[in-house]
Amino acid sequence: MELEATVDALMDGLRADLERLAAIPSVAFPGFPPEPVTEAHDLVAALLREAGVPHVERLDLPDTAPAVYGEIPPPHPDAPTVLLYGHYDVQPPGDPALWLSPPFEPTPVDTPDGPGLRARGIADDKSNVIAHLGMLRAFGGRPPVGIKIVIEGQEEYGSSFDTYPPTDPDRFACDAMVIADLGNLRPGTPTLTTGLRGAAEVTVEVRTLAEARHSGEFGGAAPDALLVLLRALATLHDEHGDVAVAGLRREEWTGTTYSEDEFRSLASVLDGTPLVGTGSLGSRLWSGPAVTVIGLDAPTVDHAASAVVPTARAKLNLRFHPLQDPVEARRALVDHLEAQRPFGIPLTVTPGDTGPGFEADTGGPAYRAALLALKEAWGTEAAYVATGGSIPLVNGLAKAAPRAEVLLFGAQDSLCNLHAPNERVLLSEVRNTVLALCAFVRSYAEDFSPRGGAA
Repeated sequence: MELEATVDALMDGLRADLERLAAIPSVAFPGFPPEPVTEAHDLVAALLREAGVPHVERLDLPDTAPAVYGEIPPPHPDAPTVLLYGHYDVQPPGDPALWLSPPFEPTPVDTPDGPGLRARGIADDKSNVIAHLGMLRAFGGRPPVGIKIVIEGQEEYGSSFDTYPPTDPDRFACDAMVIADLGNLRPGTPTLTTGLRGAAEVTVEVRTLAEARHSGEFGGAAPDALLVLLRALATLHDEHGDVAVAGLRREEWTGTTYSEDEFRSLASVLDGTPLVGTGSLGSRLWSGPAVTVIGLDAPTVDHAASAVVPTARAKLNLRFHPLQDPVEARRALVDHLEAQRPFGIPLTVTPGDTGPGFEADTGGPAYRAALLALKEAWGTEAAYVATGGSIPLVNGLAKAAPRAEVLLFGAQDSLCNLHAPNERVLLSEVRNTVLALCAFVRSYAEDFSPRGGAA
């Protein structure tokens, strides 16, 4: 109860700092001004210093926004070290007309789940940056564990920082890390994310004619490139909507998942439209593959001519099992497409980028401490979920500290509209995340055995 009272007393100040940070349009995408990104970096660094972090520095890497790095030494030689991660950059706001209030003017909102704040990036990921700050303030800058804190500045666009940690392992050495770039399955349900699907991209192209030809004079014999491409794409799924590509790993999901009604609402599925695929939602979303056509080059309907299409191209996004090798998964998709010969016509298949998945080891002392902490903060047992999204830096950090336990939780929730208009965070989720971080470092320090040493 003393820890809870301490956190509650901090919340007004944390809310004010969250509003200050969320008011900065720190979009680190090409074409956006760099000054707000620097402003957000400097504010985060200043807030960490004010919270008692004795060593705070700016990390500059090529072609990326600066990261904030801080350290608090362990209170004694046998104490563990915990690395805290978040990012201060945000997605572009998109069309301002779709927002109920200006995206960089933090605005109070009332929701069925309690009061919150609306702004771009206020959930993803500035709420979690503030949650880390709240834990440090709760302990007066002297938590019962050593702290390394990394607040990245270009996570949303991607950067060289993803692969940097293994090149500087001493900086990232720790016993456990809290990746606070995620949140809860639903408001009020404490959630540990234990798996991240991997990702790969593939482009497939068909060329059949040197140029378009009149469909009345040539259609019926001249090969239509778009029809060839569509026939090939149709082989990627079976009649139920399950991925039909050999060599892609799929397992049944044994953790918690959404109800179908929840998922239909979250995905904005139109009434009367069935979901695709078979098996549990968890296996379709997290422990099995998904292939999505994310781009298609073909004549538009509004400007269509009566002509046989000479060339067509599609870009595919593949998501795959957290433990499948990314090159192997991409190769399976490429091999499947290269084996297709619609109407006897070959496809040109070009492999694109890949990103590995991740599956956490949940049997160590940090996970035991996290489960106790989440229950203490939310008053209910934690759920285990995975996510189809990817966080490439997680793998870089895991390679830098291969013996460290990796915990993924935070203040976001499935209804927060991250990357969408009217993004919001619930103040109760921020408060509970701060309390959970406090309870975690306290419990972890008590349970930690120094025999294994730091990672």
